[in-house]
Amino acid sequence: MSLRQRVVILAGLAAATLVPAPVVAAAVQKALPAQCSGTAPIKCHFAVSPGNYDVTVGLGSTTKAAVTSMSVEARRQVLNAVSTTAGQVVSTTVTVNVRNPEGQPTGQGGTGTAGLDITFGGSAPAIGSLTVTAAASPLVTYLAGDSTVCDQPVAPYTGWGQVLPTSVRSGAVIANYADSGESSGSFLSNSKLFPTLKPLIKSKDLVLIQFGHNDKQTSATAFRDNLTKLVNGVRERGGIPVLVTPPVRRLFSGTKLTSTALHVNGVGVDLPAVIRALGSSANVPVLDLTAKSKALVESLGPSASQKLYLTQATDGVTDNTHFSAYGATQMSNLVVQGVREKNLPLVAYLR
Repeated sequence: MSLRQRVVILAGLAAATLVPAPVVAAAVQKALPAQCSGTAPIKCHFAVSPGNYDVTVGLGSTTKAAVTSMSVEARRQVLNAVSTTAGQVVSTTVTVNVRNPEGQPTGQGGTGTAGLDITFGGSAPAIGSLTVTAAASPLVTYLAGDSTVCDQPVAPYTGWGQVLPTSVRSGAVIANYADSGESSGSFLSNSKLFPTLKPLIKSKDLVLIQFGHNDKQTSATAFRDNLTKLVNGVRERGGIPVLVTPPVRRLFSGTKLTSTALHVNGVGVDLPAVIRALGSSANVPVLDLTAKSKALVESLGPSASQKLYLTQATDGVTDNTHFSAYGATQMSNLVVQGVREKNLPLVAYLR
């Protein structure tokens, strides 16, 4: 199948020429597209090559009320729940990125299946039609980062990059190359990470770069040098590098976050400060997620801020670094806020 070949799947299309029109209409109302199965959730698979695709779906049913959300690949949320009444079908298009492996680039947590996997969830999901078409030169925003950003394969862990696509309209796409456990240095050196990402970057594509969580013993010089190499590599391809300071950990001393929470590392380096300084000296936009998340977490306080992270009571694990689905959504919203403030090209495609 050619990457540019259009794949159109319409519910009930098979046998349309063999039965009277009223029977076809009934089939259209009740049947799923051939690539789909299940009820709640509805799961669909398309045998397409890696790349970017426009997915157009008719959300809803001619016979019943529905509440339908959409995710793709490894739990990457692309549409929040849409409510429709009986007889109402809402057509919407999203642009999605397909990669092999489909989750984290190094295969942590599983490599998934080749092709495009789509899941329609929600309390009462329903779809009437589904069209997958190779996207024509979308604006790509690549994500380079760690486990707080990546497409986490297993709930309840959720990276903010896993939620970011819900804020983006068709014509732009999020390609999440973040990977658990990576530092600024390891992302540069691992052949499956920046060496794989770099050749894909086209002119005007954005690359959001967030490191710090795993640079626990990195010197200021090495950290700045690693980030500079990433910035220069993006620019060599004609892309637009964007530095993102890391979100805070939930570590309090009284009502204020500790220096460790604010990413002053084990050798005394204030990593967000290094990022801000590099942004200023190299003329790189900086999304200050450290400052934004600090304001959010401290405003909630030690107790209420727990819902942003993983807790023993809710999730079976206490983790003051990684986010719940709710927390990832809040962090994603802060990133979107920063994108708007810096007036980056992605602004034209935000919902």
